[in-house]
Amino acid sequence: MIKQIADPGLADEGEAAYRWAYNNMPTLSKTIEKSISRKPLTGRKIGVCLHVTKETSVLIMGLKSWGADVYLCAANPLSTQDHIAAYLESQGVKVFAWRGETPEEYNECILNILKVGPSILMDDGSDAHVAAHDNSQHSATIIGGTEETTTGVIRIRALEEAGNIKYPVIAVNNALTKFLFDNRYGTGQSTFDGILRATSLLIAGKRVVVCGYGWVGKGIAQRARGLGALVTVTEVDPFKGLEARFDGFEAMPIADAASRGDIFITATGMKGVIRKEHISAMKSGAILANAGHFDVEIDVTALENIMVRKSTVRSNLELYELPNKNLYLVGSGRIANLVAAEGHPPEVMSLSFSNQILSALYVAENEGKLEKRVHDVPKEIDQQVAVTALEAQGIRIDSPTQAQLDYAKSWQL
Repeated sequence: MIKQIADPGLADEGEAAYRWAYNNMPTLSKTIEKSISRKPLTGRKIGVCLHVTKETSVLIMGLKSWGADVYLCAANPLSTQDHIAAYLESQGVKVFAWRGETPEEYNECILNILKVGPSILMDDGSDAHVAAHDNSQHSATIIGGTEETTTGVIRIRALEEAGNIKYPVIAVNNALTKFLFDNRYGTGQSTFDGILRATSLLIAGKRVVVCGYGWVGKGIAQRARGLGALVTVTEVDPFKGLEARFDGFEAMPIADAASRGDIFITATGMKGVIRKEHISAMKSGAILANAGHFDVEIDVTALENIMVRKSTVRSNLELYELPNKNLYLVGSGRIANLVAAEGHPPEVMSLSFSNQILSALYVAENEGKLEKRVHDVPKEIDQQVAVTALEAQGIRIDSPTQAQLDYAKSWQL
């Protein structure tokens, strides 16, 4: 049996972090409080494969307060905050997560939550969903699941298109209150939080190359410009490339940007974005960072193959000495905001995790009624999260008049 958490003695530190996050996640805390009295998930086993952070702890304790038995593992070998794992374990959550898991340990932790026979599986990246689909015994008890991130939804859709999906999955990532805020504002800020912690360098005046202009790339580009950087965007989608240009950024192929950039940030969800030929064209001192879920966007193997020597110069910053230059890699090419920092701010995860917990409840309440396919978050849940978020911040907006509602349904002026 592998170890389950790093250090149970960190529980008090983890509790303090949990309470800080709870107090700064008003949308989620209000969502949880509304249903605590009826404990709607009583008797449900819920397997959770998410980044084990202080924000996640609020979601986990919410599931527990709703009556669920929760089994938790990490969605990344380097993203676990060990004090949070210790706190959740002390509260009766079965945790299989610690920072620095080997690939083998990471996969075993996922299998440990599947072996308990969860009825609902919540995931970020779909490693747990894929593992469940690889073994019919692991998927047999699952009535449905949720998926948090863009890359994970792509993987689940691939299962669906191949005719292999075994249970319904709610694509939490596709909720407006998720991708408009979490992907853009959350990742935009937290990616630079990770880069700054790793490098301690000034961003102003540097040329930042953002690879990908989806919602994550948009957020990163906006934050880079706000910090005073000169921003170049690379894209394969003509519409997104045009949008980047109209948003005031340079748009060009990565082959052209490679020799110009000071900091490169990948945000595509695709493998092999920065390859050997791009690395060879980069100038000495360039910094490489990844904001995609998996460590496949920067070809680290190519970097390893052409290096003369590698060394750690700061926490989460490695120096690669090549024959004719030096390059730096943040967080071993894994997701920079979670490896080198603490992930998204609590306020934005408050919205995302409200979608997660309400979608899990939706799966439970509609057991046997949902088709085995990828489902969007129901519009009423998405809207409920937005309304709760406004209420939590004391913001009031207008409501349409009856005349306006009637006008919207009419073809006459």
